[in-house]
Amino acid sequence: MAMPLEMTDVPTVAAADLAGAMRALIEAGRGAVLLRGLAEEDLDLVQAELKRRFANEPHKALAAFIRFRHMVEVFAARRLKSAVLDRGFAIIAPAIAIASSLRLNAERGFNPQKFTMALSDAFATNVVALEPRQADAILEPAAQLAA
Repeated sequence: MAMPLEMTDVPTVAAADLAGAMRALIEAGRGAVLLRGLAEEDLDLVQAELKRRFANEPHKALAAFIRFRHMVEVFAARRLKSAVLDRGFAIIAPAIAIASSLRLNAERGFNPQKFTMALSDAFATNVVALEPRQADAILEPAAQLAA
């Protein structure tokens, strides 16, 4: 019996599955999809990788393919494209993690604002907080140099 896929709420997938599709594109020299979008050859390559990975579970391959395609499409938004240019390849892993679990409506795609906020949160958690320094500790070396 075939398992129907609800297109208004695409099921989550493992981030490793989306990462495998991205790795296949990078190995083929087509890793800049977040900036330029998906060409027909890119879609064929991603589809072949996901079919290979999920030979016995086509519904999982379809869910991963839909999520990957919409992840790339959401990066057409101005803020997300700017984030790619600012952060470079460091944005790929957090974007894959977000795309694997964020709510997705296959007709509308990811909400660009929610995706941007989740991406900002992912990078904010990697920031190391510095201890506030006392003013006298900052001025002490200056006083030593003046003496």
